Amino acid sequence: MSRASILSSAVVALSAFLLSVPDQAPAAPLVSVEKTDDTALFGAMRDADLRLATIAWKLATANAAICPDRAPTPGIVIHAIDQYDPGVRKDLPAIFGFEGPVAVEAVVPGSAAAKAGVQADDTIEAVNGKPFTVNPAGASQGNTATRDAAQRQIAAEPADRPLRLTLLRHGQKRDVTVAAQPGCRSRFEMLMGPGLTASADGDIVQIGSRFFERFDDRMIAVVVAHEFSHNILHHRDRLDAAGVKRGILSEFGRNGRLFRQTETEADLLGVNLMRNAGYDPQDAVRFWREHGGEVDGGIFRSRTHPSSSARADAVAAEIAAIPAGAPTPYRPPLLDRTGTALQ
Repeated sequence: MSRASILSSAVVALSAFLLSVPDQAPAAPLVSVEKTDDTALFGAMRDADLRLATIAWKLATANAAICPDRAPTPGIVIHAIDQYDPGVRKDLPAIFGFEGPVAVEAVVPGSAAAKAGVQADDTIEAVNGKPFTVNPAGASQGNTATRDAAQRQIAAEPADRPLRLTLLRHGQKRDVTVAAQPGCRSRFEMLMGPGLTASADGDIVQIGSRFFERFDDRMIAVVVAHEFSHNILHHRDRLDAAGVKRGILSEFGRNGRLFRQTETEADLLGVNLMRNAGYDPQDAVRFWREHGGEVDGGIFRSRTHPSSSARADAVAAEIAAIPAGAPTPYRPPLLDRTGTALQ
């Protein structure tokens, strides 16, 4: 079975957690997979989640100094056993550890968690001495409430202080202190499906699994940085405050103009986030010139998003406007608009 077909056989991907989850975030759909003895399916999902987590971690931590809203960003991807279909749970401890409800799916190389010795398949019992809460409903029907609560608990800790994780591995308990590693606040999640889909709602960035089959990490970083920028710039809240209409009405008149404005702002901030994280911002120009046509008819609708050629031109102009010798991280003037109303 090819990597692409393995990924496509899952209904919904695992959640890739780095930063925070809003207190009232809705639970994500249940993770359900075809019953199989082939652990390659789970390995492929873990690999893709780690790719997204690594890109997001780089963007979040490198830009922490220019983000007013920060959260702990230790570089761990966590999941809970009760987010999986009950029919496959008995096989999961052999694949993912799971000596308790919440475990580490993956660890970003070079992150604070990796340096502290946190490993994939460690079970997390507590954070700073506080145990995780298990959602009773997940035991029978399966949902992400336990995982989401664990994410919220980590995110609620001070961003500038170390995290003490109580871990369990092969029956041996240990406490690990993870150095403080602040990052721009957001959550990142990969979703399975055939389309090139991506979105941001102010709290979570979701990237379709098709991107990981189609593009390398440099191109994916363009999409992640764009969606991440929507959250940093509080676009959803500002669009709501402006009274825009969504659905079919989003494409017309003032609604369409304001949506296009926020898309352009996200493009421009995104290349700055990429530069600060060590990515080549010119990759954004290449993405829109070479691949824009693949997504213009999907997530980037013509009336709410500028054309791919216009986006490439605007991004190129933004890169050229970055002052020579600008520090890293560079704080673009665009961030001054975060608290202003959309006009």
